[in-house]
Amino acid sequence: MRVFVTGGTGLVGSAVVAELLGNAHTVLALARSDASAQAARAAGAEVIRGSLADLDVLRAGAARVDGVIHLAFGNDFSSPDALARSIDEETAALTALGEELVGSDRPFVTVSGTPAVPGRAATEADPVPLDGPVGGRGRAVNAVLELASRGVRSSAVRLPRTVHNQGAGGFAGLLTGIARQSGVSGYPGDGTQRWPAVHALDAAALFRLALERAPAGTAWHAVADEGDAVRDIAEVIGRRLGLPVASVPAETYGPIGPIFAIDQPASSDHTRQALDWVPKQPGLLADLENIRP
Repeated sequence: MRVFVTGGTGLVGSAVVAELLGNAHTVLALARSDASAQAARAAGAEVIRGSLADLDVLRAGAARVDGVIHLAFGNDFSSPDALARSIDEETAALTALGEELVGSDRPFVTVSGTPAVPGRAATEADPVPLDGPVGGRGRAVNAVLELASRGVRSSAVRLPRTVHNQGAGGFAGLLTGIARQSGVSGYPGDGTQRWPAVHALDAAALFRLALERAPAGTAWHAVADEGDAVRDIAEVIGRRLGLPVASVPAETYGPIGPIFAIDQPASSDHTRQALDWVPKQPGLLADLENIRP
């Protein structure tokens, strides 16, 4: 299958490109910079130049392939306005990609996040939030899944709060970055809240399985660790960096501080059974041992 991939040189995207190429697919990768284009070509992908804001480029890319995997996101969490702009940009991009695929029965796999459900681990049947700091992403993903009624084999792979590889990535990576800057390995609240996690290579395998096999209008959980306590995460980071570990205000984490403070474990039982997905890589706490001072 020839696959158009957005965000193909990021932590998750580079793993997805390698997974696709290693399983008899070819890749057309969106690249917004010379560095990204060089990285994509070095990985074995063909490149189409443009950014997530270039809607005509996105339509042209989707028109040339057998399926689409969307992974790109602005990832600017510096302020509520910056986050909102990234969400608006992604929503327009998903709309353009989806319209190009209508009536084709081609697969369209987008990325989402696991929801938080009070008192239990979230499952694939639980809805994503449609309000709050990232509610706009939930609404955009739902619109993609609704394309199932318009001849698109759409699906969503929900990533947990941390997608990691060699100690980097996700919310745990943000904790590490803030710890380096502040001199304290911090966590919000009492640190007992749990974050689900997955290794990037395991997540990549699920994106491929969804591309190949997921029925239209379905959501899947790329969750290997159902929930690691945030204090345990901070303690590994503090030990690896030689820093003290302490609770810090949720405001430390900007507009996503309220999300950081929530207990949000997630299950992937249905995904494992239905798509035969088997995580094989190290868990988050073991992988964080790769952090270097």
